[in-house]
Amino acid sequence: MHILIAPNAFKNSLNAADAAEAIEHGLLQSKLRCTCMCFPVADGGDGTAALLIEKFNGTIIHTEVYDPLKRKINASFGLIDKGATAVIELADASGLRLLHPEEYDPLHASTFGTGEMIKHALDKGVNKIIIGIGGSATVDGATGILQALGIRFLDVDKKVLQHLPESLIGLAFIDTTNIDKRIFNVELIVLCDVENMLLGETGAATVFGPQKGASAEDVKKLEAALTRFRDITFQQTGKDMAAIKHGGAAGGVAAGLAVFLNAKLVNGIDYFLEITSFGEALQKADLVITGEGSIDEQTLHGKGPFGVAKKAKQKNIPVIGLAGKIPLQPDAGLKKYFDVLMPINNELSLEKALLQTKDNLMRTAAEIGNLLALKLGF
Repeated sequence: MHILIAPNAFKNSLNAADAAEAIEHGLLQSKLRCTCMCFPVADGGDGTAALLIEKFNGTIIHTEVYDPLKRKINASFGLIDKGATAVIELADASGLRLLHPEEYDPLHASTFGTGEMIKHALDKGVNKIIIGIGGSATVDGATGILQALGIRFLDVDKKVLQHLPESLIGLAFIDTTNIDKRIFNVELIVLCDVENMLLGETGAATVFGPQKGASAEDVKKLEAALTRFRDITFQQTGKDMAAIKHGGAAGGVAAGLAVFLNAKLVNGIDYFLEITSFGEALQKADLVITGEGSIDEQTLHGKGPFGVAKKAKQKNIPVIGLAGKIPLQPDAGLKKYFDVLMPINNELSLEKALLQTKDNLMRTAAEIGNLLALKLGF
């Protein structure tokens, strides 16, 4: 039996490569006679850039940028395709992982540093930029990135707004005169791992704001600020940020980049699997094992395990999904793509479970191997 192991990262615990290695180790410890291929995947969330750079033998470029709270930090991006393509991870400059929980401040956290990385990539002469936008600390609609590239957000007196995104409520005019025009000479591809729109009950502020520290009152302020941003943008460009699929990703970064920089928003996992030739790896597989921290109904809206399972099912290959958390009740949507869903944890404490993800993956994979050995007789 040949098993293709293609997990996403287990958030706050194991990156995708380490998760794949743990699953492989468990299988090889079992009674099952099998061969394994590790194919860690990413959907635009944390770790996407690192995987792409590794898979394409890219070069790491180190640079200094601002973090979400405008403090200088060291960050990096990658060059692949002989230097023609830059691969940028928004979270490296503007990510929640850069802040302590007590520092979370979505009313003021900025993506400016990511914009600086884009400028540094342009300085390298690239003709394509791929950006993974998961894991952001921001709900700024990409206004920080746009500022770094020369766009100004002005109030009714034509003064530059300070303390974005909260101050967007006072936005009167968006000045694009001094935008770095080199950005329009590159193909800008944004990898999204959610389909949420910019505004409303499933929008950037309501859904993602609380994850980044927003109180109920903060969510109202952010929704009002992004609504004002959308309204002024529509007046000036005729483009509706609130009508863009994936637009709410990374706190509205996707919508802002699509409207002002002509970025192409794509399903992150589908794009990743396509450019890394996942289909070729599937050809030899008898079984696929995927997973991430949680597999639930939301997984079906663009997450890594769903993309992997969908590709496998197109070739009638059985799929096992491993996760720290799965639904207590069977889900018809998930059952279409996952033949088996298995929780890996035997700890009630999330803190302990995160620390033991590697061991739990190995143990669960070993038991899967033993069950398959019993079923198949080898």
